[in-house]
Amino acid sequence: MKNFFSLLCMFCMLSIGTSKAQVANYEVVPLPKSINQVSAAGFVLTESAAVVFPEGNVDMERNARFLSDYVNEMTQMRLGTQSMPAKAKAAKVGEGNILLTLDDKIQNDEGYTISVTAKGVVISGKTPAAVFLGIQTLRKSLPVMQEKAQGVTLPAVNIVDEPRFAYRGMMLDCGRHFFSLDFVKEYIDLIALHGMNRFHWHLTEDQGWRVEIKKYPRLTEVGAWRSSTTIGRNSGVEDGVRHGGFYTQEECREIVKYAADRYITVIPEIDMPGHMMSALASYPELGCTGGPYEVAHTWGIFPDVLCPGKEVTFQFVEDVLAELVTIFPSEYIHIGGDESPRTRWADCPLCQQRIKSEGLVAKEGQKNEDLLQGYFTRRIEKFLHEKGKKLIGWDELLNCGVDQTSTIMSWRGAEPGAQAAKLGHDVIMTPYTYMYLDYYQTEDTRHEPLSIGGNLPVETVYSFEPIAGELTNNEAKHILGVQANLWTEYIAYPHHAEYMVLPRMAALAEVQWLQPDKKNYDAFINRLKRLKEIYDLHHWTVAQHVFR
Repeated sequence: MKNFFSLLCMFCMLSIGTSKAQVANYEVVPLPKSINQVSAAGFVLTESAAVVFPEGNVDMERNARFLSDYVNEMTQMRLGTQSMPAKAKAAKVGEGNILLTLDDKIQNDEGYTISVTAKGVVISGKTPAAVFLGIQTLRKSLPVMQEKAQGVTLPAVNIVDEPRFAYRGMMLDCGRHFFSLDFVKEYIDLIALHGMNRFHWHLTEDQGWRVEIKKYPRLTEVGAWRSSTTIGRNSGVEDGVRHGGFYTQEECREIVKYAADRYITVIPEIDMPGHMMSALASYPELGCTGGPYEVAHTWGIFPDVLCPGKEVTFQFVEDVLAELVTIFPSEYIHIGGDESPRTRWADCPLCQQRIKSEGLVAKEGQKNEDLLQGYFTRRIEKFLHEKGKKLIGWDELLNCGVDQTSTIMSWRGAEPGAQAAKLGHDVIMTPYTYMYLDYYQTEDTRHEPLSIGGNLPVETVYSFEPIAGELTNNEAKHILGVQANLWTEYIAYPHHAEYMVLPRMAALAEVQWLQPDKKNYDAFINRLKRLKEIYDLHHWTVAQHVFR
């Protein structure tokens, strides 16, 4: 009886252990370039393993801590971290552990490999950023455990991966509605999870100025707040609730550091010369008429814009940008340039004098005022170049006579981006037809939260091909990458923002990473179901249309 009882206890313990044992699955989103599973024993990851990093490398030490946290998040096992002395043998130190290493033989700066054998796991990358991307792949391959795992089996494998595009971005509009610092960090975490590396932060709008500029305090005292907000799509009825907020320069630096720790570059946008009602309300002398102006309550395009006929306007813009470049180390500063009416310029004596003094004469199909925006943009671009920065703006800049040094963000469809590439501009593809995540996700909108309109389901996002077939190889090289945008006229709360980007963000990730012949929508949906487990783990609000 005693022996039987002992065997029974052993059987129960084995059963419990087996029920908690799980197997990793490397078919993640975005799908790695090459997954070569090996017919050999894999590695059983247990809490006795450590994450090992090169001694003295602070980036790799941070990577090790991230991986330890991710493993804990997924499996509830807590792995320790330890450094590997320079003279130590990697094979010995890595045995039974996860080893993070740098490999300068890898060609792509964001290229990485993952090797799993019975002895352990090695994640190698060209750079620490590449290793971090490999860590994301390993993270997403782990099962989500409700109870602490006894161990997770990692099948033997060799993974080789690199992204198709160097620029992989997401934009968040904080001008229409202000979002907390915590949510901005969450948004950056989502960017990291999906293998992206650019966060485009839209910081100013007609409806609110969101970044502290010390030389112009009224921008946040006045411009950051609107006294009311229209209900619905400019219904004529307002909620009567004061809305606003702004980020201090220290908070912006905090976001820059938070993103940089995850190898994500923050690109700030100060939209000009249009979408500037918040600035005009703060400093009326910047407009053609002198006001009075008010921070906008409604959505749309407003005729009042910055006045390029006044030198005070250029002084203002340069002062703002001079403070901005000390906060954001990004090579790019985004100046918008979209949806800027020129009606005030046509009636402004100072603008007309500027057109005359600069010899701006329109060609067929243009107006002199179109070229005035080109003059404005080139002057700002020269200032940014002096500060060591590059200008990026929306595709309306193509109509203004800007030169090839301006990078174009193509939003009015894919065609302006292809045209810009033919003209020699670098291009980021973000056409509204595929990449505007403020659009509805279904034709049946009866039970959907209010949106700006349209219908952009996951499958349509997934289907986007950023490089047009008519581009030559040299022209195609100007397509630097792809970005999706979340405009927030009708999105006021974090859960709604999550709902609009998830799971379409996953489809975007595969557009950014995969070569066209590797994309398969049905296979993607199967992989997406596993990624959704991570979304659910974080209690993110996810649109359910593709899971029904």
